[in-house]
Amino acid sequence: MADRLTAAVFASGGGSNLQALLDHQSLDPPWRVGLVVSDREDAGALERAAQAGVATVWVPTRERGPDDVARDTLAALRGAGVDVIFLAGYMKLVPEAVVRAYRGKILNIHPALLPSFGGKGMYGMHVHRAVVASGARITGPTVHLVDEEYDRGPIVAQWPVPVLPGDTPEDVARRVLEAEHRLYPRAADHVCRAIAGGEEPGPLPWPDTRFSMNEHERNTGDQRSGSEDE
Repeated sequence: MADRLTAAVFASGGGSNLQALLDHQSLDPPWRVGLVVSDREDAGALERAAQAGVATVWVPTRERGPDDVARDTLAALRGAGVDVIFLAGYMKLVPEAVVRAYRGKILNIHPALLPSFGGKGMYGMHVHRAVVASGARITGPTVHLVDEEYDRGPIVAQWPVPVLPGDTPEDVARRVLEAEHRLYPRAADHVCRAIAGGEEPGPLPWPDTRFSMNEHERNTGDQRSGSEDE
């Protein structure tokens, strides 16, 4: 596709959502990953990026003020010609100066159906433990635009995932992560098409809930009947 937007992916961990985005590029989406940014020098996401031939940059945040972090981050983004940012397991609050520079062009994926189970301190397994403890029967990932607060920007897309009887937080985490890998590339396509067209990205419709739940139940049954080592 001509005139694709250049995306930077921010990640702090192993980068499985980054990998889903990289894999999606084979379908010629309206964007390409041109840079991967991490606050951790040893992040697995940086290794994945290097293996894919994508430029990387480490921007440390520990014991540094937000102005310094913002300066280094913006320099890296501008140097790579970045148009849009995808947060994929990035565990730091994006500096306000970066949010202002890319307002309406930063996406995040959160492992619960916002506005529930969001905000400061709600990340990773903390989210899934809270979901199971609450007795909720439905959870799932949310893709949203980023503003200056944790998990508060406009929602772009969500994918319903069932919480089954007897589920542990680890069970829920695995099922939600599978949905994240499917939802994030689709939401990225949607937002980038809107940006390229000079439009505000509206929300994507939910996938058919019955189909999604039945599919996840089948997948979960297959996983539970298989080897724990798979």
